[in-house]
This record gives sequence, structure tokens and C-alpha cells, in this order.
Amino acid sequence: MADVYKGAIVVDAADGSVLFADKSDFKGPPASVTKLMTFLVVQDAIKAGEISLDTRVTVSAEDSRMGGTQVWLAHNEVFTVQELLYALMIQSANDAAHALSHTAATDRTAFVARMNERALQLGMLDTIWRTPHGLPPRLRKLSETDQTSPRDLATLSIALLRETDVLHYSSIKSRPFGEGYRAKPVMMRTHNHLIGKVAGVDGLKTGFTRAAGFCLSATAERDGRRIVAVLMGCPTSQERDIRMVELIEQTFATLNPSPISRAPVKPTISPAPMARLPNLPELQFTPIDLTLDPEAPLATDTEPPTVVFELP
Repeated sequence: MADVYKGAIVVDAADGSVLFADKSDFKGPPASVTKLMTFLVVQDAIKAGEISLDTRVTVSAEDSRMGGTQVWLAHNEVFTVQELLYALMIQSANDAAHALSHTAATDRTAFVARMNERALQLGMLDTIWRTPHGLPPRLRKLSETDQTSPRDLATLSIALLRETDVLHYSSIKSRPFGEGYRAKPVMMRTHNHLIGKVAGVDGLKTGFTRAAGFCLSATAERDGRRIVAVLMGCPTSQERDIRMVELIEQTFATLNPSPISRAPVKPTISPAPMARLPNLPELQFTPIDLTLDPEAPLATDTEPPTVVFELP
């Protein structure tokens, strides 16, 4: 299955240790997964007191012309930072990303500079950001797109989990945008098809452009253990999702539960010594053909049943 992606990695969210890696340093465009860094930089601005979740954002003409996936912001509409963050993480709205960029910094250029500063701070050495949304440049030159690697996206994802409430946004399957602001709110639906269908998955972000392919930075928690898994460059969303489910299931199958959630170890009980029995006469018996018994137990080397994940 390695041919369904250009790069992949799975890490333990607790300490960043690598649990699986295949071409994890592949460098390419992440498409809308870029918005994870946009979210982090906005959260940095909130922590610094520069803006708040209640800060009102006036939509610029440029915001309204972003195109691609959007919530159809109109020039001079006004929304709060929090409402735009929901649009950023659920709908993957490019117009919301652009509006946030000139709210959390003096302008888009200054915001992108903050994105790159944050990447260096986190040690994301294979990353360069050029946009707050991940859209390709108009000339479609690969050298002018955002660039990163699965390893760097895993590092970014762990930073978000540790420093922000990203799961509050990324775990939502659907939500209306603009309720209380517009006469007709837009119903947003997550692009992460694993949420609500694969146990423990509650984030983080999908992405797609022709140059990037289908990308996903996912996180899941089971039995007190959380992992982050990243895939870049998959040819279809279905192949990306199927491979991601495989990675998640295989990883948890090999992980021990957290010490906090691990069930107590049962004490070892030594059987009492057997009393010597008198010699008994040898018994004669006729073997039974188990193939005739529909409820007979399976042989120990029988292949276990296969669990099939059906994703849209």
C-alpha cells in the first residue's frame, strides 16, 4: 500500500516518538492542511492579547474573492474571530483563512512571516509557508506553493494538541456558519470522513489540490494513548482514508494502553498439587468429525475474521 501516498508518518502525541515512517521527509505542498499553522498563529495572537475570540472582523474585498472552498464571505460583512475559526477548521474556508490573516497581523504578508517564524521555532526545517490557506499560486508553479513534509506536519499537529484547543474545532462534524449574522447561515460539514466513523478520531485537517494530492493530518485517542498520523500525496480521498484507517488500527494494535487506563494485573494463582490417582483402565473412544458440527470451535491456526471499514 506504500504507493498510495508520497509520504507518511505516525507518532506518539505524548513524546513525539516515531511509531511508523515511510518517506516521512518527502517535501511537497500540503494544500489546506496549511490551515493548521494558520490556526496556531491566530491562537498565538489571542494568547498575546493582540486579539480575542470576540474581536470583530470586517471582510475585505480580497477576502471575498478567494475562491475554492469557502463560506462565501461578502465584502464588509462582520464576523467574530471565533466564527471564522469554525469556518477555517470545519469548512476549510479559504476566505475565512484570509480574513483571519489580516486580523491577527497587520496584513497577509506579516501573517505569513509569523507562520514561518513559528515553523522555525518548532524545528520544522522542511517547511516554508507562502499563504494562510494553502491555495496554489495563479501561475501554478510548484516552487511557489507552500511546502512541508509529513514529519513537519506531525510536529505542528503535536504543538496544536499541546498548546491550543484545536480539538474543540476539528472534532465537529457539522455546524451552521453565520447564525445570528446572516439571514441564511451556511451549513458547514467537515471533510475529515473518519470523524464519527473510526474510534477515537477527533481531528485534525484534510487538504487537496492537484499538485498536493489528497493529504490528511489525523489524530486519535484510545485507552489513554493519543497518536498523530500524517499522509501526503494520495491519489484519491478514498485511498487516503482507507490507508489512514489501516495506519491507525495497526498502530493501536501494537501500543500498550496508558498506565492510567491500563486494567490492573490479575494476581498469579498457583494450582494446588494434584493427588496421585490410582491406575485406571484404558478407555476406548471413537474420534468425532468436527467438520460436521457447526458450533465446533475453530482450529488455533484459523485466520481471524477481517474487519472491513467502509468509508464514503
